[in-house]
Amino acid sequence: MYMDLKNNFDKDFITACNLTEQSFSHEDLIEMLRNGGIPEKQFAALNLDCINDEKEGKILVDNLTGCDGKIREATALKINQLLKSGAESVSQYIYTYPEVFANASIDINANICRLVIDSVSILKKEKEFAQVYLDIIINFIDECFTEIDKFIFRDKKYVINKQLFKLYWCLESLKLFTEDIPANILLKILERASLEKEYTIREKVAQVLVLAKNNVFNPLINKLKNDDNYYVRTVFK
Repeated sequence: MYMDLKNNFDKDFITACNLTEQSFSHEDLIEMLRNGGIPEKQFAALNLDCINDEKEGKILVDNLTGCDGKIREATALKINQLLKSGAESVSQYIYTYPEVFANASIDINANICRLVIDSVSILKKEKEFAQVYLDIIINFIDECFTEIDKFIFRDKKYVINKQLFKLYWCLESLKLFTEDIPANILLKILERASLEKEYTIREKVAQVLVLAKNNVFNPLINKLKNDDNYYVRTVFK
């Protein structure tokens, strides 16, 4: 198995080196992104400088989930760069995929989560995108709580950490929508999350609370201001 991985790495490295020595048209890059292998798709994503229509937008977004991590990260970076370039057409060609962005927001690679959520902060101006995305994230949170509540002491740590990691990035996503979620629903989520022993979850709850503008959150804010963990308390300073 080790030799197979090494051979694949060597092959991909050689392919990547060869790609950097050639020039490709925009159409070549799109085709490479659609049908290439790992190094081709990664190279194509990183070298795109625009998206010209909905078809190209779909090809790009299709590489945000369900493929090798190197491709996903390159795609997440490129989408973020294109959106931040200020080209209005880019968001018009990719905002119709809130489900993909929601799933990518809880990728196993934290860099991808961070890039995707930053992109969502731009795409959220599209109301239809924002509503579907938010509904999925809240559903993910409910699933996390359900799974966490089922854990017993014999459960392996990586199984527990997987749900906590997912919850962490869902809470990071919620920071974009504190004014869009009914206060009673947001409070219920944050109160439940604040009970987690993992301090990073409580810290993330505190970060959401700082952005929430409603007196209904005051008791929870006061509770976390006196949290046992310094990093949780310091959010409010």
